[in-house]
Amino acid sequence: MRLLTLRTTEGTTAVRQDGNTLTEIDGFSDVGALLQDPAWASIARAANGATHAYDGADLAAVVPAPGKIICVGHNYRNHIKEMGREIPEYPTLFAKYQESLIGPNDDLALPQESDAVDWEAELAVVIGKKGRRISEADAKDYIAGYSVLNDVSMRDYQFRTIQWLQGKTWEKSTPFGPALVTTDEFTAGPLMTSAVDGEVQQSTPTGDLVFTPEFLVSYISTIITLNPGDVIATGTPGGVGHAQDPKRYLQEGQLLVTTIEGLGQLNNRVVKEA
Repeated sequence: MRLLTLRTTEGTTAVRQDGNTLTEIDGFSDVGALLQDPAWASIARAANGATHAYDGADLAAVVPAPGKIICVGHNYRNHIKEMGREIPEYPTLFAKYQESLIGPNDDLALPQESDAVDWEAELAVVIGKKGRRISEADAKDYIAGYSVLNDVSMRDYQFRTIQWLQGKTWEKSTPFGPALVTTDEFTAGPLMTSAVDGEVQQSTPTGDLVFTPEFLVSYISTIITLNPGDVIATGTPGGVGHAQDPKRYLQEGQLLVTTIEGLGQLNNRVVKEA
């Protein structure tokens, strides 16, 4: 099942996608709100609200306002190597905030203050039910589904200190969507790519993670309770602009396309912030 958040003239609404048809899930303003109901999956399957065409739909970030966005650094071996690091014993964790999120086709804000804006294609895990100290064996039961995210990073700010937060959560910098695809229809493994103006920069199977989604759910839930709608961004593979020689960064007017087979595609035009 594919769940999306659609913008309408009256606000936003959660919808189910069936081919080119989006069906409103009445009573839920977005996918995050839907996930708060323990019966979210059966409610979504039974939905028969107003319909819209997927083609040309104005989509918001699939979960527009997560309670937590927890990101994982250094989780693909080829990216760890290109950044000159060692394979980590434990996950490297940092946070984003909801103000950083944009929809799958929204403009990506290029800030006035940074000239080192880099791409990072990522598989996103969306939590479906509340849990603390979840075992790795049980973790799949707590995952609602998966989505596509690009952890666009302001490298000059990121490396000002040994803490990365200031380079990772700029407003309107993180495309997320287009859909939440439930676990019965997707398992980590298919190819993930990012391309800038049609030139592929990253291309790695999502199954090449050092720490799997299930391990991450277990590990993070040991530290803090995970709630429905929380997001875990599982890390990026090799091919980032910062590791290239010479370094390459996003420029005004470029199109950043992020794709995961079976999940969908983000298409974000880079626009200079006023």
